Amino acid sequence: MVAIPVGLIVVIAIVDLLAPSHIHLGPLLVVAPAITPSFAGPRTTGLIGALAVAAQIFIAALRGGFDLNHQVQIAALTVLSLLITAYARKQRRRRRELARVRSVSEATQRVVLRPLPHRLGPLRVASLYLAAEDEAQIGGDLYAATRVKECTRLIIGDVRGKGLTSISDASVLMGAFREAAHLTPSLLELTDLLERSVCRHLAEHIATASVEHGDAEQPQPGADEELREHFITALLLDIPDEGPVMYMANCGHPPPLLLRNGDQVITLHPANPGPPLGMCELPRSSGDPGTPETMPFEDGDTLLLYTDGVVEARAPDGSFYPLAQRVAQWCGSGPEGLLHHIRRDLLAHVGGRLGDDAAMVVIQRSPALHPVQQLKRKMPANSAHGG
Repeated sequence: MVAIPVGLIVVIAIVDLLAPSHIHLGPLLVVAPAITPSFAGPRTTGLIGALAVAAQIFIAALRGGFDLNHQVQIAALTVLSLLITAYARKQRRRRRELARVRSVSEATQRVVLRPLPHRLGPLRVASLYLAAEDEAQIGGDLYAATRVKECTRLIIGDVRGKGLTSISDASVLMGAFREAAHLTPSLLELTDLLERSVCRHLAEHIATASVEHGDAEQPQPGADEELREHFITALLLDIPDEGPVMYMANCGHPPPLLLRNGDQVITLHPANPGPPLGMCELPRSSGDPGTPETMPFEDGDTLLLYTDGVVEARAPDGSFYPLAQRVAQWCGSGPEGLLHHIRRDLLAHVGGRLGDDAAMVVIQRSPALHPVQQLKRKMPANSAHGG
């Protein structure tokens, strides 16, 4: 790539020397150092700039002397080369900072948003996270899954807002879910526990903000409004290994899509949706909205969970992404294939750039095994070999 600016300098110098004396092409030499930062660092840019200045001096010497015009051209080229070199140095520093930010983001993602296993009991699982920020790979969307006895328990959620605050809120909810999922027998109890964890975190957040403003006793004006503006939509699922059903608790989250029989798409609207997590002034009890509901989930069915960043993604003309209509043509794909099709189609719909983070999880229930196959799966390896 360095040969390009060097070649430009040589060509411009030769053409300038061959041109009539009243034609001066020397100012075009600035193009060489100007294009160098796009592929090289400040040192190479400085060398190309020095070479351009040397070529300008060489042209002036062969043209018969350093008149005022040549002096101005040499001075201008020198100043511009120095400025371009300074820009290249700043650009390199920016690239290094961006690399560090991405490294921290990837480490945070591995801790907070762990990749879902491809297999959970009889379920095939695939997940996808698309961050709206160029410098981050994680934001306020979240998902997690774990095995509880003969059942798979999942959560997908969306934190209101962006940036570090949303990551903090997401990490609190994920930590609470991973701890409580094994301790609570029902989705209702799990939802209550997650609600208390989120509310406690938000209260501590407001208290910390008050201390930072110098008043630990009195909350800052607007603190209640800020507390009410922080919430997390969430969808919790319990999927038993046996039986054609699943149990769902919807806390203000977009309803999942059930893909069945190769071309049928069913939106699983909750009969009694609950409020988002973090609406701390709203009580939750067994009679409140958000009580787990029984939904169909048979062998061969595929379930698509998603956040609002998917269905609220806008095309340049302002139209939303029609997820339910688009997935109908890909019902026969496996979990990974389905996410591949959606990702490609979604990015094409928005013109390559999302306005909000988007997360998706695809769950497919494998057909039930024959009793003999189930017995073989449960047998130890040494027994299977006659040992």
